[in-house]
Amino acid sequence: MGNVDAAQVHGMHVVQDGPREAPPLLLVHGSGAAGGCWGPVVPTLAEGFRVIRVDLSGHGQSPPAPSFDVPEQAGRVAAVLDELGVRPGTVAGHSSGGYVATALAELRPDLVGSLALISSGPRPDALLPQPAVLRAMLAPPLGPLLWSIRSDGMLRKGMTAVCNRPVDIPDDLVAEMRGIDYRTFRTVLRRNTAYIAERSMPARLTALGVPVLVIFGDADRRWDPSSAHDYDTVPGARVEQLAGVGHLPMFEAPGATGELLRAFATGAR
Repeated sequence: MGNVDAAQVHGMHVVQDGPREAPPLLLVHGSGAAGGCWGPVVPTLAEGFRVIRVDLSGHGQSPPAPSFDVPEQAGRVAAVLDELGVRPGTVAGHSSGGYVATALAELRPDLVGSLALISSGPRPDALLPQPAVLRAMLAPPLGPLLWSIRSDGMLRKGMTAVCNRPVDIPDDLVAEMRGIDYRTFRTVLRRNTAYIAERSMPARLTALGVPVLVIFGDADRRWDPSSAHDYDTVPGARVEQLAGVGHLPMFEAPGATGELLRAFATGAR
């Protein structure tokens, strides 16, 4: 799989896997998660790519930032890629990480050759009623209290509540998830909603005109699975729905997800 290294770059925690001379593949996690959420698919991808994972500001091992607006997050990722000398390549985002990936292409098209979106809701009204454990952890007045005393088990329960298959969340990812505080998480969620409310994801992707892969579980418990077909309107976009898979395809179907990403990134070179 090549060398693995981790470092702070422009205030963001960055982990790289695979050969440094290989084509770049950037992986962007979703809200409340961290770079470790890509762990199950990294071995497949790092065989032929320089895999770069970032912890977005306020997540994992990256400190908070003054703004959590999606374009601001994308700008910080662009600074990391500039420092690493990476351009252009495939950028993949999970859930709201897909918004950051898309905003990166809008802001710096020279850095993004193709986009892969996994479980990224296309518009605000596609959001489903959230599982009770997530509602309790996020909504005041109970949310701040539960957040302050949340156990590893509670974090695992919150993450797996959006899955449709049994999954094991590793200890290191649980530790990374502790990196985000309650106020930051609430702010990030609001900023993400504002981004897709301003302009839907299919409209943004159509304007960009880059190759697009969309992966969606047909049993997603965060976003209406039928909303995946909103992306059918994007010229040339490929939409793949995984049977029996919920919101975390990287954990629920790592083989299929990793292979779809690998094949897409290879074809988009």
